[in-house]
Amino acid sequence: MTTPTQITPAQTAVTAPGNVADRAVKRQRVLDILDAAGCDSLLLTTNTALTWYLDGSRVHISLAGDPIAALLVDRSGDHLVTFNNEAGRIAAEELPGGVSLDTVPWHGQLQAAAADLAVDGNPLTEAAVTAELRAARQQLLPAETVRYARLSADAAAAMTDVLTAVTPETTEFQLVSELAARIVAVGAEPLVLLCNGASRSDFRHPLATHSPIGRRAMAVVCARRNGLVANVTRWVAFDAGTPRELDAEARIAAVEADIFRATVPGAKLNEIFAEIKLAYARHGFGEDQWTLHHQGGPAGYAGRDPRVTADVTDTVVLNQPFTWNPSGPGVKIEDTVLLTDSGLRVLTTDQRWPTTEVDGRRRPLTLRP
Repeated sequence: MTTPTQITPAQTAVTAPGNVADRAVKRQRVLDILDAAGCDSLLLTTNTALTWYLDGSRVHISLAGDPIAALLVDRSGDHLVTFNNEAGRIAAEELPGGVSLDTVPWHGQLQAAAADLAVDGNPLTEAAVTAELRAARQQLLPAETVRYARLSADAAAAMTDVLTAVTPETTEFQLVSELAARIVAVGAEPLVLLCNGASRSDFRHPLATHSPIGRRAMAVVCARRNGLVANVTRWVAFDAGTPRELDAEARIAAVEADIFRATVPGAKLNEIFAEIKLAYARHGFGEDQWTLHHQGGPAGYAGRDPRVTADVTDTVVLNQPFTWNPSGPGVKIEDTVLLTDSGLRVLTTDQRWPTTEVDGRRRPLTLRP
């Protein structure tokens, strides 16, 4: 195996993207994981773990590919390994202070080289502490909370900008291309772009087509910036809506309100999941509605971290972000929210978007340009 080559600070012009205070807390959280496991090092290899621990560094090239870096955290410090053809950008733009940088050839074995930096060559893997790392990511820290709120507001504003300009003749591809352009323009990456016009309203994960949106459409975006992912769904219509549609929209908002009330510190995610199933039945959607689409869950450095099921028993904490997305036939509601000491705060908001009050909180209506 090729030995990693270290780049010294003198060779770099480092501008750390991360917040020093937040990073210190994250490092201590990982050291606590090591203490509990009786180990001296941990190898981070996934995009979610890397962007969280490095506090927003971009460690990807292809959105569909593996990270182009791996990080060994040990008791002596943080050791990032990347390919030689990526090292210049990483060093200049993505490397936080206090993190050493090593390289391997572009054709080398990235994770193996990072693991070899461990004293015993056998660090703890992410897979061995999946739940512990997820718990470490749960509670957002001050600087990343500010970044998340700004991203969420940008995503909501992009939705408003695009949907106020569409017409029934706009195609689904045209709609999502405009949405993608606005997301990229604010320095974010559109991880998910969905749209269904009136002819495809039965599909809950509708990839765009060349079909015109017609009288009514749904748009979805999941936007990532500095590792954090904001998720939002909005609807636009060019008529007053049928009584059946208006009733379903009100009932799905009531389902969401029940989920919001259940999202409190100390609750278990599987307990919230049980409430979700009851809420669908309570508001006239039927007991099997939850089986037809995932229901969301904690958010942050992954679109859902994780999706809730009856088997996920994580405990909800303050300053934890969520994206719940209850849906029914022809209806869905979705925003990114943060659990604060004064309750849930909706992050994906734009004052230009029409809202109504649901259970004491402003919730989005269908836009009618």
